[in-house]
Amino acid sequence: MSAAPLVQAAGDWRELAACARSGIDPEVFFPLKGGSARRARRICASCPVQAPCLADALATSPWDDVSGGIRAGTTARERERMRRRAR
Repeated sequence: MSAAPLVQAAGDWRELAACARSGIDPEVFFPLKGGSARRARRICASCPVQAPCLADALATSPWDDVSGGIRAGTTARERERMRRRAR
């Protein structure tokens, strides 16, 4: 018995994301200023496609990342620090 590949085609990973599961409230990933991102980070921590999600988030222009939100368990500020370190 062979395991099916996790991602079969480019872009397909979003369908496998933990945040795309039924019953997950998208608002969890956009906490209000001063609000907790703990629940979103917990969901991301168990996500099978966290690596491609982070790569996609880091490839997004900082100007397009203004809405913030938790992506791959990171905040917009954390992603900006990662982008700066990578330069």
